[in-house]
Amino acid sequence: MKALLVDDERLARNELRRLLENFPKINIVGEAANADEATQLIDELQPDLLFLDIQMPGKNGFELLQSLEGHVPEVIFTTAYDEYAIKAFEFNALDYLLKPVELHRLTEAVQRVEEEMHHQEAEKRQKEEGGGTKSLTENDQVFVKDGEKCWFVKLGKVRLFESMGNYVRLHFDDQKPLVLKSLNALEDRLDPKTYFRANRKHIINLSWIDKIEPWFSGGLLVTLRGGDRIEISRRQAIRFKKLLSL
Repeated sequence: MKALLVDDERLARNELRRLLENFPKINIVGEAANADEATQLIDELQPDLLFLDIQMPGKNGFELLQSLEGHVPEVIFTTAYDEYAIKAFEFNALDYLLKPVELHRLTEAVQRVEEEMHHQEAEKRQKEEGGGTKSLTENDQVFVKDGEKCWFVKLGKVRLFESMGNYVRLHFDDQKPLVLKSLNALEDRLDPKTYFRANRKHIINLSWIDKIEPWFSGGLLVTLRGGDRIEISRRQAIRFKKLLSL
């Protein structure tokens, strides 16, 4: 597993490198002191995992992730500040480690990474062995179970899929159940003519769009019937415009 360390403090990088010696499966392929260096190394080295500081000169860790347009590795945030934990969750971080990083917490984080990698490989093998799985269209019905509640819902009624870590929240009617599935795996099954990946966290049903507005940094803001407001990232906005143009 290839890892990249991104932190403006050299001592912090050295300490993390020392701790990671306890995990032979992790191969540290590079280090970066800021977002610009990290972007270049991510393009060159294609790491599987980022150990990413948040507060850095120039772009912070969140801005770095938002700027990535190609390969996006899994992320473990390492920071001295605990107030960013909720926002880190919004970026689908696998873990959030407070400095000074403790070995037992790092162990938990690495285990999460290995579980996620194993899950992704299993999904990939299943897809290859199945010779390609049939796409789910808006006319298909799916069974959804969340705790004791169950639904048999037509996919066309689902206006929004929202990533919540290892789960996806479905938005339909006034219901918001969670299913144990990654957003990437779900995207592979959904019909791209109807469902669009707006950003790292959301897939929208195009037939539910009520309004489209320009947004920051070349992105778009989409309002769905029902009031959900979803940002389409700058990179995805280019695809979105092509998809909806004549």
